[in-house]
Amino acid sequence: MDTNRRKSWVVGITGASGSIYGVRLTECLLKLGFDVHLIITNAGWRVLKEELDWQASNREAILEEKFGDMGGSVHYHPISDIGASIASGSYLVEGMVIMPCSMGTLSSVAHGSSDNLMARAADVMLKEGRTLVLVPRETPLHAIHLENMLKLTQLGVKMIPAMPAFYFKPQSLDDIVNFLVGKVLDNLRIEHQLFKRWGD
Repeated sequence: MDTNRRKSWVVGITGASGSIYGVRLTECLLKLGFDVHLIITNAGWRVLKEELDWQASNREAILEEKFGDMGGSVHYHPISDIGASIASGSYLVEGMVIMPCSMGTLSSVAHGSSDNLMARAADVMLKEGRTLVLVPRETPLHAIHLENMLKLTQLGVKMIPAMPAFYFKPQSLDDIVNFLVGKVLDNLRIEHQLFKRWGD
């Protein structure tokens, strides 16, 4: 095993509202020196345009503009590239975070459909026993949503809903975003200073 390789994480961004969460997580991982394998669904690209004004006509160029020179490297994988490196369990990554995670993607992961790279990469995390974190962003939730979350949780998937906290008296939307990203980093066992902890 190559102990000199730079650690990397897979980050997925779906079409659920809250694309800033996935963007901020990617920024944080890169600044901390990790490499990021980034998957964005077609609906995710649309939400990035609607919420953050990203122009998706040249996807590689916009990603270079947004994430270049941050420390780690971004490796973008189109959602249809089922032959990408991260589609194989023999390719080593630390784990995967889907943030935000739509209910459609959550269902695909729960049922092992693997019909695109997002679902396949998540399936690889499950079969290899690697860290998989989902950040569901939907409300209200019905029984099928909850059943799928329960099924995945029982398989060891960490479910971190996009629920803000207010005990640290957030002063901006950035504070709220950073809190959730910080909770994800906590569960990846990655140190950060994104929010003030209770008792500090």
